[in-house]
Order: sequence, then structure tokens, then C-alpha cells
Amino acid sequence: MKIALIAHDSKKDSLVEFAIAYKEILQQHDLYATGTTGRRIIEEAGLSVTCFRSGPLGGDQQMGAMIANNDMDMVFFFRDPLTAQPHEPDCTALIRLCDVYNIPLATNMGTAEILLKGLQEGFVDWRLIQERKSN
Repeated sequence: MKIALIAHDSKKDSLVEFAIAYKEILQQHDLYATGTTGRRIIEEAGLSVTCFRSGPLGGDQQMGAMIANNDMDMVFFFRDPLTAQPHEPDCTALIRLCDVYNIPLATNMGTAEILLKGLQEGFVDWRLIQERKSN
């Protein structure tokens, strides 16, 4: 599975902690992240991550393109709902694309843990079936 890892500045520590805690599961998948978030996960969790630009510089849109092309299976986007983001339209568009293309999306650690445990148990295997149909 291809998994996106994105976090607003105030949530980066939480996403890195999540990646460390679930390293055994995450390392079995292809990971993609925006700028600083990806570099921190590589350095602190020791995971292999394909890094895109930072969110405000187009990283969110790069992720969105993968989603629109049915080339992303799950998104962990740890958002800060209490702080205005200068690239909020890009964030909203990314969330909308997840809804349009039925991509499982977690915007906080509680939901992320449930999605990851579901992935581990095979509850997201329908993405593999859908992928085979589109190829």
C-alpha cells in the first residue's frame, strides 16, 4: 500500500511519534510525505520515505495528484484545526480528493491508529482489488 504522511507544523511531533510507535507496520508499505515531515520521519523513525515539497510549496498538490490518479491508498494528515494555514485551500482540496476517490483519511492520531490497525488486519484490502481493476 502507498501511504501519505502529512502534518501541520504543530502536529509534526505527533506524527513522528506515531511513525516511531508503528514503525513495524509502516515499514511494510511505501511511504510518501511532504517536506520537513518526511525528513523528520526518515531521521527520527528510520523509515524509508519518498519526500515531496513542503505543503505550502506544492507538496499537498503533489499528494493530491497521486490520489486523483488512484496512486495513493491511505492518507494520514495530522491537521491543526486551531491555527489558520496560509495554504488552507490546498489542505481542503486534499481532503476533498480523499472523499471523491474513497481514500481512507485520518486527520488525528486516534483515527490514524484505527486505520493502521485495520490495515494490519486486512480491512483495506479492497484497495488492492480496486487497483487490479484499474490496471
